[in-house]
Amino acid sequence: MGSVPNLVQTFSSINISLPVDAVYRRLGYKRGITKVDQQEKEKIERHIEYAASLVSLKGAGLRVPLERVDPALVVLGTGTEIKSAKLAGFLKGCKETLFIGSTAGSAVMDAIRGDIEGDDMARGVVVDAVASEMADAALDWIVGFFNRMLARESARLTKGRFSAGYGDFLIENQKMMYDMLELDRIGVTINENFILMPEKSVTAVVGIHA
Repeated sequence: MGSVPNLVQTFSSINISLPVDAVYRRLGYKRGITKVDQQEKEKIERHIEYAASLVSLKGAGLRVPLERVDPALVVLGTGTEIKSAKLAGFLKGCKETLFIGSTAGSAVMDAIRGDIEGDDMARGVVVDAVASEMADAALDWIVGFFNRMLARESARLTKGRFSAGYGDFLIENQKMMYDMLELDRIGVTINENFILMPEKSVTAVVGIHA
């Protein structure tokens, strides 16, 4: 494997707007369909605010050139080969790729476990939803950051993103992404099953169009 040609951009603190609507959707509420009385709504929103106070968003991004994209194989400029027809299709026409990762931190995960193992399962479910949505929103924030940079180069990122474990882009590729993004620098570890810890930590691949 060759050296990574670009430095990892690490974000030690990511500030985003609280994605309240997305949290409600994750909880199964549908706008205009699901009825929530005022007392329940106030309770849920107290849980949401509580969860947000525990989330500490951090992230990382790395631009990596693509050597070539074959029908079922992606070869990075580092020499790394990724066997995945779905990823190859996603990156078709790109000359470069962006690896991104984010984490909601460990404090919110400790709170989720405490609630679920204790006597506040309802709050634990809400806190879990908030942590998931905020980690995803942090990836969107990182995409926006790089899109602003790429605009100066008359380049842009592909719409959507691709994560390890989807289709034939095997979960084992998470280790490669973890190493390239140096996620240990933001407090993330990876276990023998290629699961990131704390659990509300995510990675993805985005293509760059010139």
